[in-house]
Amino acid sequence: MIGGVASRRARWAALTLACWLCAPLCPVSVRAQGAVADSQAGPRKPPNPRLFRSEEPLSVTLSLNLRQIKRDKGNDTPWRNATIRYVDAGGKPVEVPLRVRTRGVWRLNHCDFPPLRLRFGDKAADGTLFANLERPKLVTYCRNADNYESYVLQEAQLYRILRVLTDASFKVRLLRIAYADSASGKVETTRYSFIIEDPDHLAERLGGKIFDRQGATADDLMPGPTALMHTFLYFIANTDIAVRTLHNVEIITMPDGQNVPVPYDFDMSGVINAAYAGVDPKLPIKNVRIRLFRGFCDHEPAYATAFDLFRERRPAIEALYSDAVGQLLSPTTVRSTLKYFGEFYEDIATPESVRKRLFADCVK
Repeated sequence: MIGGVASRRARWAALTLACWLCAPLCPVSVRAQGAVADSQAGPRKPPNPRLFRSEEPLSVTLSLNLRQIKRDKGNDTPWRNATIRYVDAGGKPVEVPLRVRTRGVWRLNHCDFPPLRLRFGDKAADGTLFANLERPKLVTYCRNADNYESYVLQEAQLYRILRVLTDASFKVRLLRIAYADSASGKVETTRYSFIIEDPDHLAERLGGKIFDRQGATADDLMPGPTALMHTFLYFIANTDIAVRTLHNVEIITMPDGQNVPVPYDFDMSGVINAAYAGVDPKLPIKNVRIRLFRGFCDHEPAYATAFDLFRERRPAIEALYSDAVGQLLSPTTVRSTLKYFGEFYEDIATPESVRKRLFADCVK
């Protein structure tokens, strides 16, 4: 149990999590196969798109046929022509052609403006902030209202928190987008949105590959990173994820065969408490604000290290709500968020509270 004498399994779980936090400290047995693979393949430079090298919000104009894109529904919508314009650091206007298509399921039927996937041509984007992005997702406003824009900002913050905790997480960049109709040139609205790192780039950055088969269980996943993921999901009160069906999670297979889960899509989280957020009726909770632990019982020994990391990084997490991005949120939202996070720290304060609040509901 957590708080008792560390077992061999617990020490190994803790060490694998430490490896993800500081890779050079990993023992040879953990890194050997990856190192051999790298030496055989030659040096490989992981992707590092310019867009993600800064967290400063970037103002852009996205021009596309707004009426057409809002009508695109279904699973196989076509790619549409669009352009992104911004002003570079030297004050020079830059225009980048791209193609966009709608994505998602729920949002296509409930939002006034759909979330998008972007596709940049390699040569067209060369030398710009949008070079080497592959096909990233763009999280857009759902409805043209301030509270919905706040949901976008709050979700971007959750991605930033996970980045504070581990490299096995998606990079994001906040954009202040003027949505312009390509036919008339008229700007319909200007709202915050954010771009999410392409999954293939995430996998390559971690030195692995996307695991695209459903059915993964606790035995298929590295205990340390998985414990960290489920601790984070409990921290933000997010149950909108299913590892077995790859719902809102990517699994990265490393060269040594170990699998690392990386969650995404956090707008249904209790900490955001969006007006449209709900929970699966099969779960024993009725409100997204109620935290429910969904971590695997078999990974229990790994959680002590995950909890220690959350305690250690608490100042850095809270600092995100007072920096330039955090200050875009209302003071009321910031206070409510930090108070909600504080309740998490009470839940993990003692071995007794962990057993009662978390592991009473662990997944067998």
